[in-house]
Amino acid sequence: MNTYQHITELKAPLKVLNTDEQIKLDGCKTTLSFKKGDRIYEEGALINGVYCIDKGVCKLTKKEQIIRLAGSGDILGLQSIIAKVPVNTSTYALETMQVNFIPSPLIIELLEQNKLFSLNALNIICKEFQDASNLLVNMAQKNVRQRLAYTLLNFKDTFGTDEDAAININLSREELASIIGTAPENCIRLLSEFTKENIIQLYGKKIIIKNPTALLKISK
Repeated sequence: MNTYQHITELKAPLKVLNTDEQIKLDGCKTTLSFKKGDRIYEEGALINGVYCIDKGVCKLTKKEQIIRLAGSGDILGLQSIIAKVPVNTSTYALETMQVNFIPSPLIIELLEQNKLFSLNALNIICKEFQDASNLLVNMAQKNVRQRLAYTLLNFKDTFGTDEDAAININLSREELASIIGTAPENCIRLLSEFTKENIIQLYGKKIIIKNPTALLKISK
């Protein structure tokens, strides 16, 4: 399979490129590999392209708090290069990753020449704003128990499950605590409560959701 075909199997807006644009994209992209813990870019940096995640998961952080996670198919940096502003988060690999870097000039050219690409890029940016708004609402209006339940369901929907039916993402308890805005010991206590209530099952870092209906009820 040609690389440009693989890249355009990712999420919009790359799916809407025509064959010539796909070939041009393939000629301009750079494939980068990151190990767990590697920094992809740092908050405040002026990046000169977008990062299209091929494989793996990363965390986006601001002032050491995890804002969100991104995985295969996600495109990072669109807002920054379109607005010509520094990125407002730092990004670190949570596992081994493969990322395709596409330079800004090509992205700007595609935005100017391909209306569907522009619309889909706008959709991604709007979705990011919506996610940020939802995060603020969750942090302000939900208690920690509700936030944990919501987060576990969201992770299952976003990343799926592995062969053991566990949520297919490898987070430490400290990282999970950062996402829901609480201390690690509080997060561990709540996970233990969910386990005793037969809502989830724990195997090391793995989390299996046994009763999604109960989690959904708690999250509201």
